[in-house]
Amino acid sequence: MALKPLHDRVLVRRTESEEKTAGGLIIPESAKEKPSEGQVVAIGEGARKDSGELIEMAVKADDTILFGKWSGTEVTVDGEELLMMKESDIMGIIE
Repeated sequence: MALKPLHDRVLVRRTESEEKTAGGLIIPESAKEKPSEGQVVAIGEGARKDSGELIEMAVKADDTILFGKWSGTEVTVDGEELLMMKESDIMGIIE
């Protein structure tokens, strides 16, 4: 990976959305919503308190996470579309 996030930022790969509904209907590309679930690719070292003490990140590489629909900034790394977001934009870890 040619990009390492700084501070409390996280690099995320979106998971692919379903192409069919539960009833078997095929969803056209134009009607698909961007998934708000993804896999953590890389993390920064964490934020710092005013005292300079490091706040450890709650997520780690390879965690599957849930984030807000409009979270993050799209970036292209090695030809792949990824999202860069702050750790606070992550709503939870899917286990």
